[in-house]
Amino acid sequence: MTESVWDYPRPPRVEATSRRITVRHNGVTVVDTVEAVRVLETSHPPVYYVPRDAVAAGLRRSGRRTVCEFKGVADYWDLVVGDTTVPRAAWSYEEPVTGYEVLTGRLAFYPSLVDECAVDGEVVTPQPGDFYGGWVTSDIVGPLKGGPGTHGW
Repeated sequence: MTESVWDYPRPPRVEATSRRITVRHNGVTVVDTVEAVRVLETSHPPVYYVPRDAVAAGLRRSGRRTVCEFKGVADYWDLVVGDTTVPRAAWSYEEPVTGYEVLTGRLAFYPSLVDECAVDGEVVTPQPGDFYGGWVTSDIVGPLKGGPGTHGW
């Protein structure tokens, strides 16, 4: 079934998904879970948040923080796989605002910063641009926010 990002709500909705979410980097399966939630926001492809205990690699706080007008303060995490460190490969909401509490204890990964992210075995395409972390699959249609000229949408 095709989903248009223009049918997603604003403010964003969080929903559980039973789809298999995998993240691979440097030859290691970093995440393999069916216990993710996804955040759906107008003009954005879904962002998948996985349980922190599903991450089979090292994580180190990067010290970077940003603020989302809906979810609150985001903390960024470096991913450590063997002797490779990927700066700010993931982010979390340690104390999300009311309505987004389900994100507590979960991480989202930027598909543009790791070797592979997949949904039910389909390798995703990163959301355009260098700020947003959406996961584009064949069932997601846009236009998508993130590319040149779209930051003001």
